[in-house]
Amino acid sequence: MTSMPEPQEPAVYAPFAYLAAPDAALYRRTMQTFLAAKQRFAVHLRPEDVYAALPPDERPAGLETVVKKLDSLVGWGNLRADPDTARVTAVEDFYRKRFVYQLTRAGEAAEEALGTYDEALGRRGALQAVALQDIVTQLRALLVLAAEDDPDPAKTFLTLDTLSSRFADLADNARAFMGSLQRTIDLYDVEEEAFLAYKDRLIQYLDRFIHDLITLGARIAQLIAELEDRQVIGPLLRVAGAREALDAAPEDAEAAEREAYDRWRERWAGLSAWFVGRDGRESQARLLRGRALGAIPQLLAVVRSLNERRAGRSDRSADFRTLARWFAEAPDDDARHRLWRTAFGLSSARHLTVDADSLAARTAHPVPAATPWADAEPLRISPQLRRTGSYERRGRPRKVEDRSEARRYLAEIAAKQAAETAAARARLATDGPVRLSALGGLDPLSFGLFLQLLGDALATWRPGMTHTTATSNDGSMEIRLRALDDGTTAELVTPGGTFRGPDHVVEITDLTETGRSEGDGSR
Repeated sequence: MTSMPEPQEPAVYAPFAYLAAPDAALYRRTMQTFLAAKQRFAVHLRPEDVYAALPPDERPAGLETVVKKLDSLVGWGNLRADPDTARVTAVEDFYRKRFVYQLTRAGEAAEEALGTYDEALGRRGALQAVALQDIVTQLRALLVLAAEDDPDPAKTFLTLDTLSSRFADLADNARAFMGSLQRTIDLYDVEEEAFLAYKDRLIQYLDRFIHDLITLGARIAQLIAELEDRQVIGPLLRVAGAREALDAAPEDAEAAEREAYDRWRERWAGLSAWFVGRDGRESQARLLRGRALGAIPQLLAVVRSLNERRAGRSDRSADFRTLARWFAEAPDDDARHRLWRTAFGLSSARHLTVDADSLAARTAHPVPAATPWADAEPLRISPQLRRTGSYERRGRPRKVEDRSEARRYLAEIAAKQAAETAAARARLATDGPVRLSALGGLDPLSFGLFLQLLGDALATWRPGMTHTTATSNDGSMEIRLRALDDGTTAELVTPGGTFRGPDHVVEITDLTETGRSEGDGSR
């Protein structure tokens, strides 16, 4: 009677051994079959069940191959084999090797680990503007809890736990998205058509997230600064740590509470550093904003490269790399010298244009390429070429295209855009300090400039500051922002929506007009 294989004590990482074995893909597909069966609450599988569950294009030639793979997985500790007594109907069946196979705990853990690895490796991530709104909501809830004399431990813990979870999702997804975005930029030549169709939606997506990051990021930084300035976040973190350590053993309660508080303090420090810059270092939110802004011109540069490639322009860097490979593969120095002369045209001068009679003679009596110049028939050079050094072919010259109308049209568009931008700057500029709520009636272009200036100013805001000054990226405008302590709210109604926020005193200066006025005065 054939006995079942003796169970062996597997090594710690033995369930991963099949990844380095031959037919690793078949092993992996087999393990996924058992994992899918477990999700359907199927405990045991027979070899024929596994064979039927495999995709048709991945099935081996016969059932015996599947049985061998299953036995190998039993030896590595991924599966457990039990005698299949349900199908024994005669004495001869006891002499046959019949087993049913079941997923072991080690095999299940190994497959789940591989699934997590595959998911993390293929994760593209996303820039989550909704997570920013959730973080604002949870920070406001913390301010409400901090105002209570005795904050509820359960509410405090749940609020901080939700805040930590949303922030971790935001940070992880942002890191994964920027990594996948860079891979998309670097590997654009693999999927050219897909990239061209994808880039418009991607640029709109980046623009929308940058806008949300400017507005909501500044609000989050203010809420964090308010919690830290009022010195209420420390007690809330202690309440959450005590709530988390309730299930610890009595002798370990104090140490567990201290460790839980240290963990919450580190999480809060990470959240604060992500949105608030300190010690001369920029916040992670500002760095992410810069990365997202820098990705847009990179995407446009990729599109420009694709258009140049479609237009038939040669890639000089690729040509030089190919030439370098040819030099490296040359058998000797003589071959490298010949390649050098051929590639860079350093051979003796030859006239590339001959008259019709010489061409007819060469066609009638071809001369091998290896024939020395001294032994070959002389070339009949056109007298005009010998006399002037140039040879003009007969025929109508190519018509020169008149591009003056296109240049005039482009100049008109550029002048119109410059005039609109200058007008928007003039409308946005204030005659001295005014309240933010007084900036009403802004058109979309002026309001867009205002949001950019406001984002630059709030990005320089640090805890404890009451005023700040910032300049736009092109140096054309300056904004001075001062906080108010009266608790009023500013509301600006625009065609694109209503802008609300704490009221400030703001002064916006058009530096181009200031420089022009100073220049006029100097004359």
